[in-house]
Amino acid sequence: MKLILLGAPGAGKGTVAKLLTKMDGSVQISTGDILRGAVQAGSDLGKQAEAFMKAGDLVPDELIMGIMEKRLQDPDCAKGFLLDGFPRTIPQAEALNDLLDRIGIKLDMAVNIDVPRDVILDRLTTRRTCSNTDCQAIYNVKSNPPKQEGICDKCGSPVIQREDETEEAISHRLETYNEKTAPLIGFYDKQGLLMTVTATDSNDVIEAVKAKLES
Repeated sequence: MKLILLGAPGAGKGTVAKLLTKMDGSVQISTGDILRGAVQAGSDLGKQAEAFMKAGDLVPDELIMGIMEKRLQDPDCAKGFLLDGFPRTIPQAEALNDLLDRIGIKLDMAVNIDVPRDVILDRLTTRRTCSNTDCQAIYNVKSNPPKQEGICDKCGSPVIQREDETEEAISHRLETYNEKTAPLIGFYDKQGLLMTVTATDSNDVIEAVKAKLES
């Protein structure tokens, strides 16, 4: 399957992507992952991206598209891919369309995971992340707390609330999403590729995707 996952921060795109990869061996691709991969590989594109990231600037679209072009043609993408958190803007979506046409890849659909704002706020403000950058295990103080309070089950490092997961920061992230990324819902709807799933349980999203692909 070749899917784009849309949805506000905290809608569960990452969880859904991980569950979908188990279905048919498709790979989950997030912009962060491909940028980090390019930087670690030390490629020319990676070095250029690293300079922007170190300065705290957004990596320009043309650079991201160059890295994306290379990534989508890696052998592990042959079975399929799930784009998690990309594209983020209409210009990125248009550039992605051009890229996919050029390399002969056809998208199956764009899945919009629609979750109420109060659920997102509750999810993200109660989320905790392992402070060890090599681990980054995710917990939730309500639904999935670490066995020992404040300590990561996997590596024993402190578990923290990220700065971008306070209520104020999340409200700002949601505003940014509504302004820049939500218009993608209309973009993919016009192309006949959109499927919206209103669900708070990731398994319900998986079942809906499976049913649509099988039909």
